[in-house]
Amino acid sequence: MSPTEQVPPEVLVDVRDLHVTFTGGRRPVRAVDGVDLQVRRGEVVALIGESGSGKSVTLRSMLRLHPPRRTEMSGQIRVGADDVLKLSPSALADYRGRVTSMIFQEPLLALDPVYSVGAQIIESIRRHESISVQEAHQRALALFERVRIPSPERRLAAYPHEMSGGMRQRAMIALALACRPELLLADEPTTALDATVQIQILLLLRELQRELGLSVVFVTHDIGAAVEVADRIAVMYAGRIVEEGPARDVIRAPRHPYTRALLASRAHGALEKGSRLQTIPGAPPDLANLPTGCAFAPRCSMATPDCQQARPDSILVGPLHRARCFHTDRTQAAAAQTP
Repeated sequence: MSPTEQVPPEVLVDVRDLHVTFTGGRRPVRAVDGVDLQVRRGEVVALIGESGSGKSVTLRSMLRLHPPRRTEMSGQIRVGADDVLKLSPSALADYRGRVTSMIFQEPLLALDPVYSVGAQIIESIRRHESISVQEAHQRALALFERVRIPSPERRLAAYPHEMSGGMRQRAMIALALACRPELLLADEPTTALDATVQIQILLLLRELQRELGLSVVFVTHDIGAAVEVADRIAVMYAGRIVEEGPARDVIRAPRHPYTRALLASRAHGALEKGSRLQTIPGAPPDLANLPTGCAFAPRCSMATPDCQQARPDSILVGPLHRARCFHTDRTQAAAAQTP
């Protein structure tokens, strides 16, 4: 979509040609290198990929959480009527929490240790709405009940360290929903939790998303979690989205070699007991010195000289399904032969 094209009304988030470069080190690091992403109202989009692929950086850019003195950002991030990269400091403070809110990976670090959890939720509500402490308290209590925290009145008075990991994450979800945002950003919200609690949090997030009609961008390493919660999946590598489409299409018919390699490297039902998991050879590229051509080419079994010389454009490979690769047909054929 070109910059002059009008965004359809059903699209809440419109990210175009986003570049994020960190300049605090010896060399500039291009953490995000031309990301285009749209999220419709009421839609859940999962960002997946290896560590260092730019997922969390993209997410935090939507709230402008990167240190401004050491970060260069260009492109466009539009959420509803807000042009995020052009917001003044006061407008940005109004935007955070009211329009877009975030669930962080580790709530023990994200929550203030010297205030009770309830006090933090009440403060957030009163920052954006002119209501009394009593009204804000009642809403915080209702939020704790909605996210199924037992003994909610007592838990509101608890400090973060007095709650279990699962309870803290539920409290973080309540805090994120306190000001009724339109967009919820979830940065690997289940990583620090055990498997049983992970499933509970995922089901809770999906239930709340449907109930409240939220748009959600969900960052995860777990492809299984992405399939559970996402309507659409975007695969990131070296700061770019290399494949994007409906979750079913991306999982069942991957068209980028990196997506196929990610899927092959996980445990699945067809894997025989005692057999080795497949791995992706090599390592992700140095983001301070990205190659001229496709960033995945040095690790790709399908790479040709063309891949080393030029970056592939994003092409349509199916209804609402796009990939950045010169060999999408070969990737599809190889995926079809994989058990």
